Amino acid sequence: MRRALGTIATALAATLCVPPGPAIAAPVAPVAGHLTTAGSAPSAAGSAPSTLAQTGHDHTAGAALPPGGHHPHHPVVRTDRGLVRGLRDGGVDSFLGIRYAAAPVGELRWRAPRPAQRWDGVADATAYGDRCAATASGNGPRTEAEDCLFVNVQRPARGSGTLPVYVFIHGGGLTNGSSNQADMAAIVRQTGVVGVSFNYRLGVLGFLGHPGLTAESGESGNYGFQDQQAALGWVRRNIAAFGGDPQRVTVGGESAGGWSVCGHLVAPGSQRLFARAMMQSGSCLTRTLAAAETAGQALAAAVSCTDVACLRQLPAGTLIDAPSGQVAVVRGTPTLPPDPRQAVAAGQFARVPIVVGATRDEGRTFAQGFIGATRQTYEAWVGDERVLARYPWPAESDQFTAAYLAGAVMTDSGMIAGIGGCAQRLLTRDFARWTPTWAYEFAHRTGPGLTPIPGYVWGAGHAAELAYLFPSFDNGTPIAPTFDAGERRLARDMKNHWASFVRGQAPWPRGGILSLRAGGQSRMITDARYAAQHQCGFWTP
Repeated sequence: MRRALGTIATALAATLCVPPGPAIAAPVAPVAGHLTTAGSAPSAAGSAPSTLAQTGHDHTAGAALPPGGHHPHHPVVRTDRGLVRGLRDGGVDSFLGIRYAAAPVGELRWRAPRPAQRWDGVADATAYGDRCAATASGNGPRTEAEDCLFVNVQRPARGSGTLPVYVFIHGGGLTNGSSNQADMAAIVRQTGVVGVSFNYRLGVLGFLGHPGLTAESGESGNYGFQDQQAALGWVRRNIAAFGGDPQRVTVGGESAGGWSVCGHLVAPGSQRLFARAMMQSGSCLTRTLAAAETAGQALAAAVSCTDVACLRQLPAGTLIDAPSGQVAVVRGTPTLPPDPRQAVAAGQFARVPIVVGATRDEGRTFAQGFIGATRQTYEAWVGDERVLARYPWPAESDQFTAAYLAGAVMTDSGMIAGIGGCAQRLLTRDFARWTPTWAYEFAHRTGPGLTPIPGYVWGAGHAAELAYLFPSFDNGTPIAPTFDAGERRLARDMKNHWASFVRGQAPWPRGGILSLRAGGQSRMITDARYAAQHQCGFWTP
């Protein structure tokens, strides 16, 4: 295996918002039931927050509205911490920016989340809370906020009985992104489920491993994952007050949210908090505690700190600007004892019904760094004649050729954190051995791109499906309003499929893969056809 050329690796890393990783691996045989992959963790390409998403308000303890009667446009609900007042609009009640844990600031930085304090009066829940600290990316502008642990609940305004609940964990490579990218009003309005989203600590503030932190609590590096567990626990305790059924909670997520879902299927503190699971463009990516601690020591050295006390004194901005390396949930800890990928292969996970899927061209999102690259650069990046024979340079080429070829290699091999292609196929098959499993592939390849680049055909790239579920997901300007009639139908169909699963039904037939396409053209394809499309006979012989 050769490493990528420094120039293209750096360009690709800038596109992904992740550090340069190793070049592609040659075809490999499955190891312990799964594909060994190479590459750095991706960050979900996508959106700047919507206008509503950018609206913040004071969530600090004691910042509550005066008590008042229930208003038809401002419904009030009692949570276990106090009353919250939401906003009714377009047939949906939205309760936004509810604190689910104490602010992880000061001495609570790099500690497991603590319960939120109770409040008096009625707290305002009409705007999203601050996004968790992160550098600027395609998922939003820079923020240095650490007081960011907020949950959002959206329900039908006139729902009756107890409704099934869909909890969505946002993506962003565990380094960026926020819950406001997944405004769930559309799926709630169309299907009648209750939607939940939340923020969790990101990057160095959410996933820093360090021997000093491990000495404090017996582990380090999983603070953002523990936030997710705290949010799921909040849902368990409070969702009935919003009309949701705590026994019918589906946890789903995309990209890093999908990695997180795999972790929750295995983590002992998560398994009783949900009844169903959905992984969109996810894998079971983790890192060891030793690797996390080594990376954390390097970061501490970069900011001239020799101990945890020094790190806790630094501004959030200094920390998020420091080089942190690849970020992942940490295994081999009390929070996540086993390797999730090995646990899935062995059937040692919460065997709940699950939906697993990816996009047809995952790698197109991550291959933008190859735009304008030469044949020589592409072939040097590949570094393997067997791969080049399968993905050869064509007789006619243009400035996008290297990006299209590299994207296909990334997709089919699963080199980007095990997402998509043949790696996705092996993961799906392992789940299906142990629990009811439904597979899909988002295959609409002519829709609007997430990052408009004149002439570049985005295809069904990583995160391309999100705007069809959540119209707030955008590329600087909203994507959903640009949909044609066929794409609008696909959006309706996808919401119905997802909600059908959340309600406890079969979303489509099992045994094949649902190929999602625009204009009512979605259809089931066989595993053999999927394998041929992604050259899995080559990558996973």
